[in-house]
Amino acid sequence: MSAHETLHIDGVWRSAASGATREVLDPADAQPLALVAEGGTEDTDAAVAAARRAFDSGPWPRTPVAERAALLRRVADLLQRDREDIALIESRDTGKTLEEGRVDVDDVTNAFRYFADLVVNESGGRVVDAGSPDIHSVVVHEPVGVCALITPWNYPLLQASWKVAPALAAGNTFVIKPSEITPLSTVRLMELLVEAGLPAGAGNLVTGAGDPVGARLSEHPDVDLISFTGGLPSGTRVMRAAAPTVKKVALELGGKNPNVVFADACATDEGFDTAVDQALNAAFIHSGQVCSAGSRLIVEESVRDRFVAELARRAARITLGRGTEPGVECGPLVSAAQLAKVEEYVASAVAEGAEVRCGGARPAPSAVRPATGYFYAPTVLDYCHGAMRVVREETFGPILTVETFRTEDEAVALANDTEYGLAGAVWSADTARARRVAARLRHGTVWINDYHPYLPQAEWGGFGKSGIGRELGPSGLAEYRETKHVYENLAPRPVRWFAG
Repeated sequence: MSAHETLHIDGVWRSAASGATREVLDPADAQPLALVAEGGTEDTDAAVAAARRAFDSGPWPRTPVAERAALLRRVADLLQRDREDIALIESRDTGKTLEEGRVDVDDVTNAFRYFADLVVNESGGRVVDAGSPDIHSVVVHEPVGVCALITPWNYPLLQASWKVAPALAAGNTFVIKPSEITPLSTVRLMELLVEAGLPAGAGNLVTGAGDPVGARLSEHPDVDLISFTGGLPSGTRVMRAAAPTVKKVALELGGKNPNVVFADACATDEGFDTAVDQALNAAFIHSGQVCSAGSRLIVEESVRDRFVAELARRAARITLGRGTEPGVECGPLVSAAQLAKVEEYVASAVAEGAEVRCGGARPAPSAVRPATGYFYAPTVLDYCHGAMRVVREETFGPILTVETFRTEDEAVALANDTEYGLAGAVWSADTARARRVAARLRHGTVWINDYHPYLPQAEWGGFGKSGIGRELGPSGLAEYRETKHVYENLAPRPVRWFAG
């Protein structure tokens, strides 16, 4: 495979039909990192046709479950074999630290193993009692068909695994389109799938822009399901394009996630230290470029001054730099466009009355932080309120806003005051209150006295405009299946409904 042959269609690596290519930039210095094929409509149609043939007449949908699971486990083993290499690819491509890249590879490994175990341990179907010994009635699950998988730029490898693993486990074929900004780890994953023995056409990859590749996948009549992770505006376009063909749609569209801290969580020095530490993790891991980032700190008024002062002090000390450098805690933003977006959000917040407690600007260059990189200092904005754009819109950057409350009801109202509903957290030493508040939050994942962990066994997805459907868990597998009822009459005889 040459440098620009990053399309994988019907078992063959190839360049774009048009010959077009795209430079992938290193966000730490804005220099070229790789050259990939810039696929178009013709390439997309070819990939869908290959996936269609592979589903309709190829071996994969008819491969026994145990063999499908074995392939997923081989992929998991290969991921661990190449862990350092893949972590480096992810770090260089997205800007995240090398340690974050390693964690991603491990999480991807766990996802492949989980779905392998899930399908192997299932029963053969759900028997339905029809009330007669002469009737055998069973509900079974079958693959949807051709799946179009569109993944985001912030966690390209992880999000690919959340779609590819259950799609293959269920017996589907797929076409995957990674973000044109960060496609490299998805190319590497496809190489591992091929090495593991995935049949030609069962998995196809088209690198290229959302328009035309993503747009064509969304509307294509031979695509049976589209799974998209990304921003709300793009998600609504995907849903609109998919509507005429009535294909299955799964959307994960981000969030504006509250991190609610009650005063009693800070009553001891250890509790205070933990809550502050976790608020930093919630907001600034991967420079805040996380769909579940705790970008809204909602803290009880009585501890607000102390909490925010310590939070800002620690945030100002976060070491920014190239993610592969030792000692670096936070990398750059992914692109110049994302950097400009973050700068605009901070400017709008200040204009609307927010106070910058730390950050609020690009950092000075250093030995680990090239001047041309897309770096922005972790920023804490105090005195925020729900009418501000920075509070209401997903910033996808290292921006933490601070709001305060006095009562439990007010805390819940603030936390739910968002059109999104992906994730949130509650911090309290009072177990009953923490669970009570968690039950009232309209968010798909709620952490109590923690932030960010997820389990492949537990569903992931949101309420409201955070999307439709779920990834991970049994429901994540169900997204890639159709349900069929098979009713067998063991003793057929005339009904005599009609006399003739």
